[in-house]
Amino acid sequence: MRQNDRANESDKRTLRREILRARDGLTADDVRENASELARQALALPELADARTVAAYVSVGSEPGTLALLDALRARGVRVLLPVLLPDNDLDWGTYTGEASLARVRHGGRMTLLEPAGERLGADAVTEADAVLLPGLAVDARGMRLGRGGGSYDRVLARLHRAGARPALVVLLYGSEVVGRVPVEPHDRPVHAVVTPSGVRRFGRPAGAERPGAPS
Repeated sequence: MRQNDRANESDKRTLRREILRARDGLTADDVRENASELARQALALPELADARTVAAYVSVGSEPGTLALLDALRARGVRVLLPVLLPDNDLDWGTYTGEASLARVRHGGRMTLLEPAGERLGADAVTEADAVLLPGLAVDARGMRLGRGGGSYDRVLARLHRAGARPALVVLLYGSEVVGRVPVEPHDRPVHAVVTPSGVRRFGRPAGAERPGAPS
């Protein structure tokens, strides 16, 4: 690893700690109220309005809440894919059919996640998505996303690139997590939009571009 890359990774760790510390200060009411507004903002996105399949995730703890959004997408008739964490940190996928379809899975000593309990669809299932909702800790003015550091979604983005798939890439965050600059490494890829409880910010991709059914 080059010295500059090591410095960026160190800066990422510092920023992650700061953001996670701020999230830990949120109350359950804070998380619930923000989740409702986040869903309202996200559902107004043209990319989600036209989507037939959306790859998403189930929030845990003080992450920006996603369950209300997942249920609203299902109510629209959208096929919602959710990740299953594999031992090597890659992601398999399953279909969300309601909160009762989720299982609480503990991954070693690391974390407990809510994952789809039904059929596994394979890691390439994400390439069928018209939009991918990404977890994160921050995004900057260039659309560069800071993840938790496990590399799972770096693999997802690389898989989409190899397959020639071009879904809308959308990060769900709190407003304070849109920052001036995120440290980046060569493998990092920009996203198209960030949704917060107070609004939407786009990065280099006009609304409606490359949506299902949009002219190419």
